[in-house]
Amino acid sequence: MANQGVNTGRRRFLTASTAVVGAVGVGFAAVPFISSWKPSARAQTAGAPVEVDISKIELEPGMRMIVQWRGQPVWIFKRTPEQLAALPTLDDQLRDPDSDNADQTPAFAKNPARSIKPEVAVIVGICTHLGCSPSYVPELQPQPFDSEWQGGFYCPCHNSRFDLAGRVYQGVPAPSNLKVPPYYFIDDNRVMVGVAPGEAA
Repeated sequence: MANQGVNTGRRRFLTASTAVVGAVGVGFAAVPFISSWKPSARAQTAGAPVEVDISKIELEPGMRMIVQWRGQPVWIFKRTPEQLAALPTLDDQLRDPDSDNADQTPAFAKNPARSIKPEVAVIVGICTHLGCSPSYVPELQPQPFDSEWQGGFYCPCHNSRFDLAGRVYQGVPAPSNLKVPPYYFIDDNRVMVGVAPGEAA
């Protein structure tokens, strides 16, 4: 009888231990299985908006920030009053001076500066010809590739040129203006790239 009592106790202990270990094992197995249903970190961030602190961007020529949004470089830079004044003088040299292509210019940026605030430009830095990344040439002075240069972007791959609003010149391979991404100002020093004005939650 004593042996039978000991065996029963052991049986209960072994049964309980097995149940606990089994439950823990099922838990460990379930976590990666359930996690596999979620989008990967890369997928979650691929289209996520990007908050950018622009407080350190200066008006010095050549100063710009480059952030990644949806795998694309987005350029953020400030324009001087002189650079802004030069934009309207270029209209007769440009393919789409009024930015009528809605695929490249959202409604909120359909203005001469193609921006919410004229002095702050937010532009996707990919040439609309073959996807190269143009050089940023902010100086308002003649360049070897354009004797009447008024600043902007130059793509050395096939000589496409854009002004400081990202508008494409006539007679170059690029078919359209550089794209303006959706964005809005959180405050004077912060920009949210990836969400248009009025769409923020």
